[in-house]
Amino acid sequence: MPEQTAVNRPTLEAVAAHAGVSRATASRVVNGGAGVRQKLVDKVREAVDELGYVPNHAARSLVTRRHGAVAVIIAEPEFRVFSDPFFEQQIRGISRELTAHDIQLVLLWVEGESDHERIARYLAGGHVDGALAFSLHSDDPFPSLITQSKVPTVFGGRPGADSGLSVPYVDCDNRGGAREAVRHLVSLGRHTIAHIAGPRDQTSALDRIAGYHDVLIDPDPELLREGEFTAESGARAMADLLDRRPDVDGVFVANDLMALGALRVLRERGLRVPQDVAVVGFDDMEAVVRDSVPALTTVRQDVEGLGRLMVKLLMKLLNRPAGHVPTSVITPTTLVRRASA
Repeated sequence: MPEQTAVNRPTLEAVAAHAGVSRATASRVVNGGAGVRQKLVDKVREAVDELGYVPNHAARSLVTRRHGAVAVIIAEPEFRVFSDPFFEQQIRGISRELTAHDIQLVLLWVEGESDHERIARYLAGGHVDGALAFSLHSDDPFPSLITQSKVPTVFGGRPGADSGLSVPYVDCDNRGGAREAVRHLVSLGRHTIAHIAGPRDQTSALDRIAGYHDVLIDPDPELLREGEFTAESGARAMADLLDRRPDVDGVFVANDLMALGALRVLRERGLRVPQDVAVVGFDDMEAVVRDSVPALTTVRQDVEGLGRLMVKLLMKLLNRPAGHVPTSVITPTTLVRRASA
């Protein structure tokens, strides 16, 4: 096929003529419209393939007011985005689902405070049809900036109660998963169960702390330590726990990366897992679990599936009747038992 130029590029009219249908029918097929008999759909698609027709997205956007792009906003710096397998899996799910809808992903992340205004200007500039935002912190200005931009948005993770937003979100059952993890440690006969929590400015960490308290009711405050969802912070928290409470015999850790750091410190201190201290993580990240010694018992959430669900919810939001907001989705978690507990 010769290289196409603006002069010789096949037109929609040429596709319609080649398929023996009206231009309106060809347009509905190319743009994914309904109400066309399958026989005609097949003819138009065959004509598109044979002629090498490429839709003019710029012209289409003038008619549909759609840009075929969605912003994915991660409220974390670049080094966190590319070093944490959680983000990798969630972006993979988002990307695959957007591709299925023939929509371009525009990735945005936050390195400093100046990025908030930059991203707000980008959203307000009408470059994208919608936005997906996750890993938000309680002091993030993004919720209000997104509201001001009037860009349809779905959050990954439950917004904080003080955000005042009625934005749909997708999340896993963080509190229920935490309860299951702690109950498992109790069932193993562990009496001094600690929790290495995530940062309290994120609702996922707060929900997992709440699940820990649901089971243990009134644990010693010294048994609760806070990390930053990184392996290094998990190691620091585990070392501090052992210094303060050497009688710890069970630990629920709020994510797998921190659990990896905790396991390292336990080995360095000469403690056996699970004989001396049983450990349960959260997420079931394959890239982390395969490096854990012993194999990590953890609470599984379908991270890639969460990304796909975010896109599906955004599609409902973009095509909703006026005034209708799709219902948020909370997915179940599962305890995956391995050698560490």
